[in-house]
Amino acid sequence: MSRARCERCLRPQSHCLCALIPSLDSRTRVLVLQHPSEVNHALNTARLATLGLRNAQLRVGEVFEDLPQLLNQPGYQAHLLFPGEQAQPLIADGADSLPTLLVVPDGTWRKARKLLHCNPLLAALPRVTLGEVGVSRYRLRKAPDAEALSTLEAIVHALQTLEAPASFAALLRPFEALIEGQIAAMGEDTYSRNHARMKQSSTD
Repeated sequence: MSRARCERCLRPQSHCLCALIPSLDSRTRVLVLQHPSEVNHALNTARLATLGLRNAQLRVGEVFEDLPQLLNQPGYQAHLLFPGEQAQPLIADGADSLPTLLVVPDGTWRKARKLLHCNPLLAALPRVTLGEVGVSRYRLRKAPDAEALSTLEAIVHALQTLEAPASFAALLRPFEALIEGQIAAMGEDTYSRNHARMKQSSTD
């Protein structure tokens, strides 16, 4: 028999994170395009990010037929948060510039590239990157390097840059609680062994 879950944060009712999710305003509009493989992932950080931002939207799929409408938001300039040869580091929005529509693919690197391949309009957007970032707090998922961020962390970092000096750190509270809960569930010994192995493999 499956456990009852919260239909908002999609966590089991006994581990609901909604009390920790903020409701933040932002000048930037965030559009997350999530690959279907991420929807039922235990660490669905993209959902946490969009729940915590009033000016955000989460769409799930591989091909987005209404992408022209999603990207054509009056009063916004659309940019894709994704690396590439022509990608420019994010900088703070100027007072006289249009606010940013930040389009964020959510999935593994392979799945995110597939989203771009399946949606040529998406691939054609001007690209931006985060530049220098610190070590990710995402301690449970294998990543190509220590600076690879979860989707939520990437969104927080982007907003902190675009809207400096505003802070969006409150978005990290449910994320950190989720990580701590997962570590507690697996047990400290198991986590320490797996974490040490992942850390060792990333430095080999």
